Amino acid sequence: MSEHIEQTTTHNKMAILDLVKWDAQSDSSVVWKCPSQELSTWTQLIVNESQEAFLVRGGVYEGPFGAGRHTLSTENVPVIRSLFGLPFGGRSPFTAEVWYVNKATNLNVKWGTPDPIQLQDPKFGIMVSVRSFGQYGIRIENSKLFLNKIVGTLPSFGAEEISRYLSGELIKRIKGELARAVSNERLSILEVNANIETISEKVRQSMLPHAQEYGVTIPQFSIHSINVPEDDAGVTKLREALAKRAEMSILGFDYQQQRSLDILQAAASNEGTAGSLMGAGLGAGMGVNIGGGMGREFAKIVPSMETAQAPTQPRLSMEDKIRQIKELSELKNAGILTDEEFAQQKSLILGP
Repeated sequence: MSEHIEQTTTHNKMAILDLVKWDAQSDSSVVWKCPSQELSTWTQLIVNESQEAFLVRGGVYEGPFGAGRHTLSTENVPVIRSLFGLPFGGRSPFTAEVWYVNKATNLNVKWGTPDPIQLQDPKFGIMVSVRSFGQYGIRIENSKLFLNKIVGTLPSFGAEEISRYLSGELIKRIKGELARAVSNERLSILEVNANIETISEKVRQSMLPHAQEYGVTIPQFSIHSINVPEDDAGVTKLREALAKRAEMSILGFDYQQQRSLDILQAAASNEGTAGSLMGAGLGAGMGVNIGGGMGREFAKIVPSMETAQAPTQPRLSMEDKIRQIKELSELKNAGILTDEEFAQQKSLILGP
């Protein structure tokens, strides 16, 4: 995971480090702890660019030491004298942990939903299982906070370990942002990929406060894809609903008009309802206020309604009356019947 250089001299039968350096092999290596604690006031710390180093003893941190070469003498680092009880000047051994933190940005942290996320399509009310994956970037923003809160006593720590700490919260935020996207934008789940960039940035902003609690920032977050299983029953229903909507759009229908047309078609095959509608004067002229394909479809239905009209209406059961009133109510809600026409027909159906 990492490489380091240690040069030692023997002092009172102890191998004291003359020099400590950490050469991280990749940006995925985030933390390294020197295996030896035997230091002295002539030990040098070599800190590379994008690194910080700390001396730690009894939970007390000294540092950070930035990029460069640092001799741990009491002259250069005065706090060492009080921290370790050393005399000023001279060459004195002491023990302390040496920790290095890699602050370079790692942009290749992978993430994915371990289990499908259940979302309800806002347009059709169908539950669909969704999976998603992508990658994000991490950077250590506060090294001391990061060492205290996450690393603990582990001798090394990488980007994978950080992602495990963040993954639970990350999946929760992704699920929330996906649900808000389909709800607020009124997007079908099958259309949500068009908003991936916006959703990605919202997830990043949502995750930042949580990551910063551990001294980590997230400079970049990407959703690569939002997938639905093709063999899922909900997806099949959703694709059928979208295909139906596209067909209605071509004909100039909306959902309410399609529902009204269904009612009229049912009425054309029912003598009682057909007679009631025709009795209200809802003849071929009714299609005037219905545009495009809806008007043409209505024109096809009216003749069959007129043919079906019987000179003498049969006596309706209460169940039939309730059904017809519900159908008339939908026609009123669709704007096909006026309130006055609805009241008139309701009165005729209920009878004296």
